[in-house]
Amino acid sequence: MSLRLNKSQIERFSRQIILKNIGVKGQEKITNSKVLIIGMGGLGCPVAEFLTRAGIGTLGIVDHDIVNLSNLHRQSLYDRNDLGKSKVKVSKKKLKNINSKIKINTYNFKLNKMRFEKIIKLYDYIIDGTDNFIAKFLINDLSLKYKKFLVTGAISKFDGHVFSFDFNNKKTPCLRCFYQEETISDDILNCEYEGVLGTVAGIVGIIQANEILKKILKIGKNLNGFILILDLLNLNFRKVKLNKVRKCK
Repeated sequence: MSLRLNKSQIERFSRQIILKNIGVKGQEKITNSKVLIIGMGGLGCPVAEFLTRAGIGTLGIVDHDIVNLSNLHRQSLYDRNDLGKSKVKVSKKKLKNINSKIKINTYNFKLNKMRFEKIIKLYDYIIDGTDNFIAKFLINDLSLKYKKFLVTGAISKFDGHVFSFDFNNKKTPCLRCFYQEETISDDILNCEYEGVLGTVAGIVGIIQANEILKKILKIGKNLNGFILILDLLNLNFRKVKLNKVRKCK
């Protein structure tokens, strides 16, 4: 059932509602949307925070990890008091403090195909904030199977990549069209090996959240069929066309 905004919500989101591309009807679309975030790390934290602040009605968050000290420089929902605690439990509490009306479903497990298939059908939009290719390809493949709108992010050092895939469109390429190699090392996504500037995670995560909001509102241009490449050391941004590979696996 579609939810209408009450007086308090109209005041809370007034700076968005005043935008001619949003208005009350647009805000109601946001409030009635369901978004699943996989990975509550450097990308998932800013995505979850800004979608919560924007008024998303239902948020699913997936992560099996606990907060450790090395997370704190880039994972913006956590502080020293959260060390050793479940990321999804801590995130839910802090997001609820931002917007008590949001519904948050927590999935404190390591993602696999069986678990993902059980929950993916419950959500309209998927955000990939993971840091390994096994998870990324699984998210890609099932989002394609269930025709979901997927936004994928990746970060390393001073660089970020953002993809969006609208799998309702049969001509849309997928992540495997970009990464064609049989074997890809997860070292290129692993902050432990490569390192990452904390602000890079925040910027890429917020862009992912922005892509979801634009899709919900059906405004602007999205990255479907392109990859956004960010070189934040030299402040270079470029979009590269991503073509669908005929024999993509």
